[in-house]
Amino acid sequence: MLAAQVSSFVRGDTTIRAKRAESTKPTARRAIEAKESRIGKVPVAVPKGVTYTLKDNMLAVKGPKGSMEMQFPDVVVFTEEGEAIKLSRANDTPDARKGHGLYRTLANNMMVGVSTGFEKKLKLLGVGYKAAMQGKNLNLSLGYSHPVIMEIPKGLEVKCDSNTDITVSGFDKVEVGNFAAIIRSKRPPEPYKGKGIRYADEVVIQKEGKRGK
Repeated sequence: MLAAQVSSFVRGDTTIRAKRAESTKPTARRAIEAKESRIGKVPVAVPKGVTYTLKDNMLAVKGPKGSMEMQFPDVVVFTEEGEAIKLSRANDTPDARKGHGLYRTLANNMMVGVSTGFEKKLKLLGVGYKAAMQGKNLNLSLGYSHPVIMEIPKGLEVKCDSNTDITVSGFDKVEVGNFAAIIRSKRPPEPYKGKGIRYADEVVIQKEGKRGK
C-alpha cells in the first residue's frame, strides 16, 4: 500500500497543494502627504530700498550694494504677498521636494546681498606672515621665497584691517565665500602650531608633537 502511494507520487499521479487561509479583514491604506519644507515655507522678506522684478521664474533684484538675477526652475512657484515673496512647490516630485528649501535660501541671499551684503574675515598666524593691499591686488607674505599676489574679482571688496586681518565683502554670497576659500588655500593652517591662514571664527584642532626620548 505504502509502496503504491510512493510510486504514484513519483509518477505524478498525486498532487499536493498547500492551502492558504484567506483573510476576510479589510486592509486600510493611509495616504502619506509630503510635508512642506520648514525653510521653504518661510516667506522671503523684501528689505527697504530693494526693488525686484519677477517674470517666468526669472528673479532680478537691485539694491544699494548691487544687482543680481537668477533663473529658477519650474518646480517652484513664486507668489507675491505684500512686502514678501513666497515660494511653493509646483508639484510633489522628488526634485521639487528637495529643492524647495534650497531655492528659498538662494532667493533670500539675493535680497540680503543687495541690501546689506556679506563678508568673510580671515586671520594670519605665523612669524613674518602679513597681508597688505597693493593697488587693486592683495599682497600676502606667507613664508615663501616670493610674495603671493592675488587679483581681486569684480564685485568684491577686500580690506586689510591690520597686517594679519583680512575682510572680504560683497553682495554675492557665493563669490565672497569662494574668494575667501582661495585666500585660505594659499597657506592652510598646519595641525601642530596652527600657523597659516584661517577664518576668524575657525577652530583649528592641533596635534601633539613628537616627544624626545
